[in-house]
Amino acid sequence: MIASKTLSPSLGVEFTGVTDPLDSVFLHRCVEALTWRGVLLVRGLHLDDERQLAFSRSLGEVVALRGQEIFPISVNPAKSRTAKYLKGAFHWHLDGTSDDVPIKAATLTARHVATAGGGTEFASTYAAYDNLPDKDRERYENLRVVHSFEASQRLVDPRPTQKELAGWRALPTHETALVWHRRDGRRSLVTGATADHVVGMDPAESRALLDELLEWTTQERFRYAHDWAVGDLLVWDNTGILHRALPYAEDSERLLHRTTIVGDEAFA
Repeated sequence: MIASKTLSPSLGVEFTGVTDPLDSVFLHRCVEALTWRGVLLVRGLHLDDERQLAFSRSLGEVVALRGQEIFPISVNPAKSRTAKYLKGAFHWHLDGTSDDVPIKAATLTARHVATAGGGTEFASTYAAYDNLPDKDRERYENLRVVHSFEASQRLVDPRPTQKELAGWRALPTHETALVWHRRDGRRSLVTGATADHVVGMDPAESRALLDELLEWTTQERFRYAHDWAVGDLLVWDNTGILHRALPYAEDSERLLHRTTIVGDEAFA
């Protein structure tokens, strides 16, 4: 018998009693959970890559990142060729802010876990928007934000070399509404580490506003922190849920396998 419980007041559902992740009833409940709660968890499912891909494809088309549908997540260079880049994941972010259509969702399974640290936190930008004071909703409503890879990487390395800076700036910036009017009538916030500046605003005022909004969005009542165990499956709605990894040692055995689901709703 499949049962469920909430992970936190604002987001998340944990399912128990799951024996077949491709069961049609469970898949229907997964879709509902992602839509309305943003994060779903099944502990100890121990999916191999083939089963993780099959489950992911039931949610949508899977992205091949650098030719890989299964992408290793680790800051250990021996485990991931993108370990240096992945250090940016220690800061709150949405994936795909450089694209017109961001990715829809992602799945993670835990192959190895860190002996200390290495959890993953999530924050609901739906809940953050819904709880904004009216004056702040009015303040943010018509603002537009430029997102850049440089903004997120400066949090990792505030003093880049000229070569590194040129590489960051070679990637395109992207402008979005700060308040995303969703096709289902809800609102979410497009914020996080890639938020570079508010269009037309004084740089200092822009930075202060974005920092204030991120602090509001990631306060404890809108968050869930996951402490990984080997075999866990975790899925989140990338369009309305910020996420970040909690620090862990660079030589850690921690290794997560990720799949990424193609998006179907453009930023406003």
